[in-house]
Amino acid sequence: MSYIWPIVLVVAANIMYQICAKEIPSEMDTMASMTITYLVGAGCSAIMYFVMNKGGHLLQEYEKMNAAPALLGVSVVGLEVGFIFAYKKGWPVSTASLVQSAFLAVALIFVGALLYHEAITVNKVIGIVICLVGLYFINK
Repeated sequence: MSYIWPIVLVVAANIMYQICAKEIPSEMDTMASMTITYLVGAGCSAIMYFVMNKGGHLLQEYEKMNAAPALLGVSVVGLEVGFIFAYKKGWPVSTASLVQSAFLAVALIFVGALLYHEAITVNKVIGIVICLVGLYFINK
């Protein structure tokens, strides 16, 4: 169960995420909506930190930081702005996430090989072909 729950959380949160991104009012400025998103996210993160780390010292944790959390913040903004604009441009909620996930899966095979020396196996190549064929049919 400890292996499964994080994926269940990601799927449940992603469903809520996609619905909320689709429901951002089209007349609202995307960047204005993002300020609310990140204020709420920062507040939730702080609350969760102190609940999960009784007596924790947040500033001491910041001393351990490298560039990754800041770059993650930039990438999350890109993800969210991309989805919000995709939905504002008319992408269906049933397709946008699926298309990006397929392209992401293919790209991460190469990222894994280049950055982390993960093997590109025959099964992965077959998976890439299946993803690309699937994308063809989804967008046809």
